[in-house]
Amino acid sequence: MEKLEATSELQSRLSSLSVSSFSGIASKNCDSNPLDRLQSTDLSQPVTEPDNQQQKNDDSNTKRLQATKDKPVAGGEPQDSTTEKSSHPGEKKELPALQPATTWTSVEIKELKAKLKEEKDSVVTVYRGDIMTIHVPTTPEAKRVCWEFATDGYDIGFGVYFDWSPVTSRAITVHISESSDDEDEDELEAGPVIPGDVEKGSKPTVNSNLGEIMPVYRQDSHLVVQGGSHEFPGEGTYLIKFDNSYSLWRNKTLYYRVYYSA
Repeated sequence: MEKLEATSELQSRLSSLSVSSFSGIASKNCDSNPLDRLQSTDLSQPVTEPDNQQQKNDDSNTKRLQATKDKPVAGGEPQDSTTEKSSHPGEKKELPALQPATTWTSVEIKELKAKLKEEKDSVVTVYRGDIMTIHVPTTPEAKRVCWEFATDGYDIGFGVYFDWSPVTSRAITVHISESSDDEDEDELEAGPVIPGDVEKGSKPTVNSNLGEIMPVYRQDSHLVVQGGSHEFPGEGTYLIKFDNSYSLWRNKTLYYRVYYSA
């Protein structure tokens, strides 16, 4: 009975107190609907934030984006995304287009060989695995370069290129180089062009000034005379190639002449 009376008296005292009776606590009216301040726990429903909270989030995101954009690149000024990228230093420059060569054949192979035997340095041996390149610079006195050639017994690879580098000498020179290609067979059958295969077509070059007029192909120069010409595209040097790099065993006897025409 005494315990019940004590409990009743305590409840009476608590009910007479107000929020203002405690120091440090301000009186504030509660929201009419406190449940509106709670986020939904149903994951299938989108979470809707109050307008003022959404505005705060938008302002915060804007500040973060602005800080990222203005952040300087390491060791330099802030990067501007609108700045155009400079071209790569190693980018290959565009070369002028080259017109195709004019070519022909002749059955008078015996007559050509007999005539060239009487001329100095017109009959040479292109050894197995070697490439003979004739450098022919352009000259103001002529308009085109011409060539004729034949071989004994077997064919030979032939191609024409043009180096756009400025001419420093008017002398016609001959260079012999060894092939770095290893073939499994002696002389493979001629076929379609395969990039990088000297015997079946031209191979890539590291000279950025070099243009291709005729890719290297095996020519039946042991059956008919192979001839051709090309009009000067401008100042530069022709590279006329006789290619025996595909042969592992056979040297080739070459009869040739290269000359200018007006």
